[in-house]
Amino acid sequence: MEFVHHPHAVALIRTSRRAFLAPLASLLLAAPVHAEYADVRDMADLSIEELASIQITSVSKKPEPLGSAAASVFVITADDLRRSGAHSVPEALRLAPNLHVAQSNMAGYAITARGLNGSNNSAPNKLLVLIDGRSVYSPFFSGVFWDAQDLMLDDVERIEVVSGPGGTLWGVNAVNGVINIITRTAASTAGSLTTLEAGTRGAEVAFRQGGATAHGGWRVYGKHLERSHTEMASGARVNDARHQSQVGFRADWNLDADRFTVNGNAYQGAAQQPEPGLISVTGTSLKLGTVATSGVNLTGSWMHRLADGGSLSLQAYLDHTKRTVPPTFAELLNIADVQFQHSLRPMGQHRIAWGANYRHSWDNVTNSGTIAFLPPEVEQDWASLFARDEIGLRDDLRLTIGARIERNDYTGNEFLPTMRLSWQAAPAHSFWAAASRTVRAPSRLDADAYIPGRPPYLLRGGLRVRSEVAKVFELGYRGQPLPGLSYSATLFHNDYDHLRTQEIDPGYTYITFDSLMEGKANGIEMWGSYQATPAWRLSAGLTALHQSMQLKPGSNDLAGPGTAGKDPSHTVQLRSTHILARGKELEVAVRKVAALENPAVPGYTAVDARFGWQVNPEFEVSVTAQNINGDHAEYGPIATRSEIPRSVAVRLVWGI
Repeated sequence: MEFVHHPHAVALIRTSRRAFLAPLASLLLAAPVHAEYADVRDMADLSIEELASIQITSVSKKPEPLGSAAASVFVITADDLRRSGAHSVPEALRLAPNLHVAQSNMAGYAITARGLNGSNNSAPNKLLVLIDGRSVYSPFFSGVFWDAQDLMLDDVERIEVVSGPGGTLWGVNAVNGVINIITRTAASTAGSLTTLEAGTRGAEVAFRQGGATAHGGWRVYGKHLERSHTEMASGARVNDARHQSQVGFRADWNLDADRFTVNGNAYQGAAQQPEPGLISVTGTSLKLGTVATSGVNLTGSWMHRLADGGSLSLQAYLDHTKRTVPPTFAELLNIADVQFQHSLRPMGQHRIAWGANYRHSWDNVTNSGTIAFLPPEVEQDWASLFARDEIGLRDDLRLTIGARIERNDYTGNEFLPTMRLSWQAAPAHSFWAAASRTVRAPSRLDADAYIPGRPPYLLRGGLRVRSEVAKVFELGYRGQPLPGLSYSATLFHNDYDHLRTQEIDPGYTYITFDSLMEGKANGIEMWGSYQATPAWRLSAGLTALHQSMQLKPGSNDLAGPGTAGKDPSHTVQLRSTHILARGKELEVAVRKVAALENPAVPGYTAVDARFGWQVNPEFEVSVTAQNINGDHAEYGPIATRSEIPRSVAVRLVWGI
């Protein structure tokens, strides 16, 4: 384009890219962006057929067998978590073949499904993450602060990973997927549990105490972790060491037709920020301080079974978070959320459910000379209504239609419809197809960001930003072609519109955010498991993705189409789980990830292994080795990214 050769444009691009993108990159890098202890069982105790019968809730907001769900969904079970030796939620998500998990430093992760793993110099912003029904998707930057999402993985029952749109049931921002982390009931974690872990990357200690009552149960837990710094490929130290402490509780009551649950968590942590520091608009290097994080959340839910076969459910939560990122900003965010759902009694071939959701946030940002969010104090509202009808067309054919209308303060009303058709071709074979429309609503980072923190501004917010729209078409198969073999495959096509861009004004004096890019993504994701022997199971997964982005008329954002280069063209994983003898198990995992183009990151292969030995019913010891074949990079520019190191850890578990 002609403006690129204009001397004022060249100067503005050079200055603004350094003064605008560097603070945003630091902001996002500073937004880093364990299963129930049980006897080691023979793998035959959890057959391929039983895995297909696992009850999930993320696809239709009601319990249904995994094998009949009309969506691309992978379930990470409690046994999967324990056998993997995962240390954190992001590491646990590597088990899902329909996710791309990329680590940039000790606490920084970019995680998404079906592409757009970081769009136009922003963190991934099209994946909704829930923990026991509480959304941890931040309205501040449309993403997840992964360093704050810590859990005692021993208390996780399962993680449901849905790749593809979930807007009808879960609202805006569930564009490319939904991750639903579900913890165990309190009654199932009665007794005492203590875990100690130490290794080359750091150490952690955790405890849990629980009890069962006549009508439910309770538990409390606490944990503390320390993580050491990483290094770059050059051997230079990366200042990304971190520590965090967390406590929490859960209580459940079951009274005839009613079920009540209350849970809460509180955490506090600190992490160093990787160098190099920021460059101000005057060319001065700004020293990075320690990122301090803290938060408290409380969630309550009630479910009532109606006498006519229907049900009512109500959930509410409060979430208070604070994040200080010197020298750029500090944010204090409070969210109150209420959700209601009514599943009507079955009416002939119809299964109808409807619900409503209201959320209110209080966001207070302390600005700096580097970046400002204006106005600094904002209250926002989100309100929505949804309805879904599951229609039994025949005994083997099921049609689900649904829609949600959701209102937000930036773009007003958004319409999120879906249609899903499921065909049970045979008892062990099902096919499904779906068409959906979903959106990502703007965040404060899209609309309210100004750089520098005081005028004259090089970046002047994004008042013209629209919701990013995705029209998604899917075709899937799930079944058991042979005894002991399960297989799932999904083809998808995503048609994106109004993707965010960075536009230079006609006078070459400032940059603003706009929505002048469109794109397409086509791909396939598949996985399967094979029970080779009663004591040996093999699991494999593969994804392939092709994306293309084009600027719309009026855009001068030459960097925008490079968004497609932030995702690998393919990923492959293979896992072997082997019961060596009663009480001894070995898990070996290999994953291969293709190269990234923007910024350039070489493809890599990583080999992990875990050996576990249950010495007696109360004591287990395990050794986990990650990246056995050597260090590798996964995400980010070479000047700042870490080499994810080879590591070894020993874990001790006492349970009574």
